[in-house]
Amino acid sequence: MASYVISTDTSCDFPLDYVQRHQIPLVSLYYSIDGKDGVNGCPKSEELKTFYQKMREGAETKTQQASVEDTEKLFRQILETGSDVLHIAFSSGLSGTANAARLAAETLREEFPDRKIIVIDSLCASLGQGLLVDYALRMKDEGKSMEETAQWVQDHLQNICHLFTVDDLKYLQRGGRISKTTALLGTMIGIKPVLHVDEEGKLVPLSKVRGRKQSIQALVDKMEQNIGSYRSQKQPIFISHGDCEEDAKYLAGLVKERFGYDECLINIIGPTIGAHAGPGTLALFFLGDVR
Repeated sequence: MASYVISTDTSCDFPLDYVQRHQIPLVSLYYSIDGKDGVNGCPKSEELKTFYQKMREGAETKTQQASVEDTEKLFRQILETGSDVLHIAFSSGLSGTANAARLAAETLREEFPDRKIIVIDSLCASLGQGLLVDYALRMKDEGKSMEETAQWVQDHLQNICHLFTVDDLKYLQRGGRISKTTALLGTMIGIKPVLHVDEEGKLVPLSKVRGRKQSIQALVDKMEQNIGSYRSQKQPIFISHGDCEEDAKYLAGLVKERFGYDECLINIIGPTIGAHAGPGTLALFFLGDVR
């Protein structure tokens, strides 16, 4: 069986120690804040706290997809070692990053005819994308071939559930997710939306609740509805947050209390997602029957 490497991009929001431990090659996305350009690598939490503080102070943010050139460079480095590539990309419903990976792969297939490159559009974001990569890594560690792992990933894309809530509606309004009037009225009466990433990999609203604690509880209630046949299976739970670690820990406690899951990865959201969702974003990821 040919050796292969599982790669992804920095929208996965993995902690740096996870990336180093599993030796995951990452394609970087880009961002700017207050006119200063940055690379969304795997920034330390201290750097991200500064990023979110600047957002709270009104800093303007922009993001940019991964480039074909950067992706091609990363693929080439892997192929030159004699390994094949299984690349799991950020949702095409939110970014052109997956398409950049496909274009890079097409170019390199001619140059490396004996090697295989499989690019999968994850239709996932943040640690939802990370959770899909995590399952792929587990399969590779179990000795599964690249084709077997890729098939499992493709077959289970729609089972990676993403549930989000945000603390401040103005960031969704900036990104065109809600109107300015809705954001203003919602803020006045303490409305907190619950959102998910749908079957097309797009972030869409599900419901509205009043109050932060109620919105966190709503994530767990929605998990109860979506998890279905996966409830009885032991599984890792991933939680990402926009500089609100205590809320993330509170959410993890609620999930453990209701479902009994012990394995939970919590990490701060990187600039690519954070620039659009804002400080106070809280997201829950798990395997379920329904997205």
